[in-house]
Amino acid sequence: MPTKATLLLAFVSMIAAASTTSDVPESLRGTWIVRRIIPTATITCWGRSEARKLVGTRIEYSARGFRWQDIQTDSPEVTLDRLTAEQFHDQNSGGGAADSQVSLRDLGIRTTDVTQISFSHPDAKISEATNEIPGDRVLIKDPNAIVFSVCNVWFEAKRQPPSGTH
Repeated sequence: MPTKATLLLAFVSMIAAASTTSDVPESLRGTWIVRRIIPTATITCWGRSEARKLVGTRIEYSARGFRWQDIQTDSPEVTLDRLTAEQFHDQNSGGGAADSQVSLRDLGIRTTDVTQISFSHPDAKISEATNEIPGDRVLIKDPNAIVFSVCNVWFEAKRQPPSGTH
């Protein structure tokens, strides 16, 4: 049985692992183009045709919010979490169901942990199946690639270079 000191240390570690702010991290600011659907073994609430509609769309992050299509989210609460590969798998897989599993490796992320950035927002209506907004919970894959899911379908977006750069 854990001691009170052990439980307190675990609680403090959880608080330190997640931080909340109102500013979008600098590393995420800019325009991102959804480039592809990442094949995973997850149970989803969308079919292939709904998922394909996201490919080619833009997500724009500024210091104080984000936008996808005509849905603008201003001054959301922004939460940064550092997740180990095991934590990510446990939070995003179907509770042990062999037919709904996803790992960082499946998403092309080869590190042992990852930063997840989540945005609070009012429910959105992009389909009958979900109230999510594409890009409202993202993983930083590398400086020019992010990964996110909608309806448990995983997507990769690439940073669009600022105008005037080659």
